[in-house]
Amino acid sequence: MQKKIITPALIILLPFLFVNAQTKDANISFDIEVHDFGKINEADGTVTVNFGFTNTGSLPLMIKQVHASCGCTSPNWSKEPVLPGKKGFVSATYNPKNRPGPFNKTVTVVSNASTQNKVLTIRGDVIPKPKSLEDIYRFSMDKIRLKTNHMSFSRVVKDRTGSKSVEMVNVSDKPVKVTFNRVPAHLSLTASPAVLDPGQKGVIKGVYDAKLKNDWGFLVDRVDVMLDGEYKSSNRLTVSATIEEDFAGMSAEQKASAPKIAFSESTFEFKEIKQGEKVEHIFTITNNGKSDLIIRKVKASCGCTAVSPKDRVVAAGGSTTMKVIFNSAGKVGKQNKTITVITNDPAHSRSILWVKGTVTQS
Repeated sequence: MQKKIITPALIILLPFLFVNAQTKDANISFDIEVHDFGKINEADGTVTVNFGFTNTGSLPLMIKQVHASCGCTSPNWSKEPVLPGKKGFVSATYNPKNRPGPFNKTVTVVSNASTQNKVLTIRGDVIPKPKSLEDIYRFSMDKIRLKTNHMSFSRVVKDRTGSKSVEMVNVSDKPVKVTFNRVPAHLSLTASPAVLDPGQKGVIKGVYDAKLKNDWGFLVDRVDVMLDGEYKSSNRLTVSATIEEDFAGMSAEQKASAPKIAFSESTFEFKEIKQGEKVEHIFTITNNGKSDLIIRKVKASCGCTAVSPKDRVVAAGGSTTMKVIFNSAGKVGKQNKTITVITNDPAHSRSILWVKGTVTQS
């Protein structure tokens, strides 16, 4: 009877041969996993790189998904199975529009390979394109263009004035006289210069006088921009300001004796109602301070919400109520309405209350 002799070398190799015989996988091997575009010009548009790979496994490779880390990057890839030993690709296209400066983005490749997720990286530096006149002066009003059609004064202290300006340019081939119509008393607008020569730049100067505006909080006016005395409904400048009380000059003693507003709750949730129904709620407002609380203004974010405080002045230690009526006519789905309460409480001069719920179709 013959005996089989197993050499020591074969004994050493047997475990590896056994494992290799049992392991059958696809495997994705990229030529490179990082690509640097270097400096690219925004004006030249998108740039693309192909990441080539080889299936170094023993089963067909299938790319399931490719996720980019940013909407500025668009991926593409081999859609058909890649057989063992064959090549495929994953491409990444970067859009530099309005994205000046360095970038570093990733693309995650999900496949049936032994390593299911592979992360590829693209980087580079975008050189911004030179801005055109239209890029700088974005808003057109026929013969002129403006950098913005919104003059925002932001915060204006009550009984004081604020100043702002908006840059403009004459884009016509003739001189243009700039004037304004429907300007409210609390607002002063002047064009400098009053007549713009072709190609000439100028400014619209605005002065907001809060002394002449008997109101509080965020306010908006709309003014007609007249070119050579002509009216066009599209030539309109929006002016906004937030009128607030100035508490910066108050002493520590004055702050200690100031009013302090408190609400019974900050949110009224009506759960669910049918379209067309109304719901009511009573908020209780309490003055926990040492002097009169003055309710300057109450404003709802939507005309669907009616608000009526019982009193405008609440004595120290006293309370009042504020009725809120929400009308769901024309509304459907989740509702999130706000009520802004402006007072002379230096710590909480502007308070926000919420009305929330769901309106279902009847």
